[in-house]
Amino acid sequence: MTVHRLAVLALSSLLLAACDGGGDPVEQAMREASSRNHAATVKEGTVSGPDSHGADHAVAAAAGPMAGDQAFAASEAEMHRRMAAATGETIDQAYIAKMIAHHQGAVAMAEVALRDSRDPEVRRMAEAVIAAQTREIAEMRAWRPAAAP
Repeated sequence: MTVHRLAVLALSSLLLAACDGGGDPVEQAMREASSRNHAATVKEGTVSGPDSHGADHAVAAAAGPMAGDQAFAASEAEMHRRMAAATGETIDQAYIAKMIAHHQGAVAMAEVALRDSRDPEVRRMAEAVIAAQTREIAEMRAWRPAAAP
């Protein structure tokens, strides 16, 4: 398994963990695929313990972003900029504003994966992220605060 594929799988896992939607079947399928891929990676021996070549990956990460990371740099920076700028008078309004920005970032990263990945499973997951996050953005934009009691 290539370093690029490992980076995409790790990014997918982080994205899914950050956006855990509970019972959403698309997200559940993506979590299961990520778990299967991780298990296969460990079984293949491409993810290693501290006594093998795994330290090489830590050194490379400390040296700077890898090519796979660089592909996402612009979309990550824009997501963080939007999240920092998103505000609301109440915790509810701020949460919705920041989550819309966060989901827009997920869509942008999935679009990078669709543009650059040739792995059918990664492409399928990216398409699922775009569909789910776009639907959730629309749901959050439609949200209105509950009337005060």
